[in-house]
Amino acid sequence: MTLSTRQHIKHASLVITGLMFCVLQTNALQAAESHYPVQIQSCDRTVIFNQAPKAAIPNDSNLTEMMLALRLQDHMVGFTGVSGWKTLDAELRKDIGELPELSPKYPTKEVLLGANADFYFAGWNYGMRVGGGVTPDTLAPLGIKVYELTESCIHIMDKPKVSMNDMYNDLLNLGRIFNVEERANNLVNDYKRELDAFQENLAPLAQPVSVFVYDSGEEQPFTAGRHAMPTALIEAAGGKNIVDDVRKSWIQIGWESVIDRAPEVILIVNYGEVTAQQKIDFLRNNTAFSDIPAVKNNRFVVLEYVEATPGPRNIEAIKRLAKAFRAE
Repeated sequence: MTLSTRQHIKHASLVITGLMFCVLQTNALQAAESHYPVQIQSCDRTVIFNQAPKAAIPNDSNLTEMMLALRLQDHMVGFTGVSGWKTLDAELRKDIGELPELSPKYPTKEVLLGANADFYFAGWNYGMRVGGGVTPDTLAPLGIKVYELTESCIHIMDKPKVSMNDMYNDLLNLGRIFNVEERANNLVNDYKRELDAFQENLAPLAQPVSVFVYDSGEEQPFTAGRHAMPTALIEAAGGKNIVDDVRKSWIQIGWESVIDRAPEVILIVNYGEVTAQQKIDFLRNNTAFSDIPAVKNNRFVVLEYVEATPGPRNIEAIKRLAKAFRAE
């Protein structure tokens, strides 16, 4: 074979490889385009996406972790609402890479516009307030689509009691919005299998352990009601929230209710300037609480904020609660 012939063959091979690459790229592009438009149910709204968002901003650590769990960093321009209340822990910092925190607390419209955002993943009291300046209605004219955290929908509409399906629903909807459905389905199925396998091997309890969720507050405790994520975590671990009958999400109640309902375990949510240990010390050192079984028997379990709110760390949180509920 002459040198000239070999060169012709090599050239032809490169041409064929290039054509195959172009065909694959075209097929991938056509597949992505055929996925849209998609209709997504977000609380009481139907939101239509004609393409995957390119400049997404999630608010709060747990919502940010949902997007990171789906490996959506390339679609994000930053995040908001973490350092104003809690630290950016090592796991989140590692996965977030160079993406900036655009606002330490709830962002303004100007912050979102300044980042050229086209998508805001937030929730009611997770980056938006009813009647506030940043809502789906106020952002729509600016070309910013909003997807609302399912757990938070109770603030604007009736919905079933909170469950793990709320978190799964958000991951699956994000998968559809960003055209990573297979990735989202696999992740949710993995979570379900892991939780099912764990629960199958759990030692049964004679009856559900009664649990009080202590988020914050000394004059009046801020706690989780029937529609807040800790209720679902507690039930999955074999317990029962003592304010399960309160048809609210996160809410302030009176200490009298806590004392009267005599929780066997107190779940401390750790975040902010007041540490989990300081919250435990407050409960231990107040004589009014000395007869509460959880205080008397020193049965406290601590969850980080990002574990107690909907997100990828919920399964590990359930495992830790289950262990605490079965501890002597």
